[in-house]
Amino acid sequence: MPETWYIVSVLAVVFTITLALRALPFAALRPLRKSALVRNLSLWMPAGILVILAASTLRSEVVADAGHLMPVCVAVAVTVAAHFLGGRRTLLSVGLGTLSYVALVNLV
Repeated sequence: MPETWYIVSVLAVVFTITLALRALPFAALRPLRKSALVRNLSLWMPAGILVILAASTLRSEVVADAGHLMPVCVAVAVTVAAHFLGGRRTLLSVGLGTLSYVALVNLV
């Protein structure tokens, strides 16, 4: 069994590294809070991610089964409308779009 001083020194090193790694992002964000680039990214990044996910999903879905083209288009329209009318709430728009797609595919 290792000696007590060895265990205490290992725990001190682990504690120091963990604390530094958790504090580093907050220290790095301080100068970035006033950055115009970060403000623009926070505004456009969620919509950009939605566009990338939608394009990937639409491509794979239309290639897999062209019969699902109409439900896909309706679900995209519902997602876009919910995103803009719902105050740009990403979870709400993705949830409503997914729900409408699943309902249309299973009911039509």
